[in-house]
Amino acid sequence: MLLECIKERYSVRKFLDKPVEQEKIDTLLEAARLAPSASNKQTWHFVVIRDQEKRKQLTNICRGQKFVSEAPITIAVCNSNLDYIMTCGQKAPVIDGAIAGEHIVLQAVELGLGSCWIGAFYHDKMAELINLPQDYEITGLLPIGYPAVEKGNRDLKSIEEIVTYDSF
Repeated sequence: MLLECIKERYSVRKFLDKPVEQEKIDTLLEAARLAPSASNKQTWHFVVIRDQEKRKQLTNICRGQKFVSEAPITIAVCNSNLDYIMTCGQKAPVIDGAIAGEHIVLQAVELGLGSCWIGAFYHDKMAELINLPQDYEITGLLPIGYPAVEKGNRDLKSIEEIVTYDSF
């Protein structure tokens, strides 16, 4: 059941020194490819960083977060068509990238992998590392690997604290 997968998801910041099999990487990317996007534009592009020399640079790019460099792969979720603004005023490609990224995150759980959304990174340095075209931006980074720690307790708000019906 999908809800069970969602309940099992947690932010993994320590990974085993074990490579992620190409078959699993392919499954993660297929999950992203199947994500919905505004007007079905599919403005995303995913850069899988597995080169050890590039991975070493991720600690500095991600503001000292060493665990990002220790993950066997990191997926950069990138988007183009940045001038596409939805009627609600939001940038469609950023939201589309986040949805596709979350498909990756949940698929990772199903495959026995862990991940962590990273937004604390220097965009210009990351763009240089992956040769990002100027008409793209990076929505987020997803370090992925086999978790070296078990899920701990999370202090989540109750449903009553976050939901109202018909009016705020």
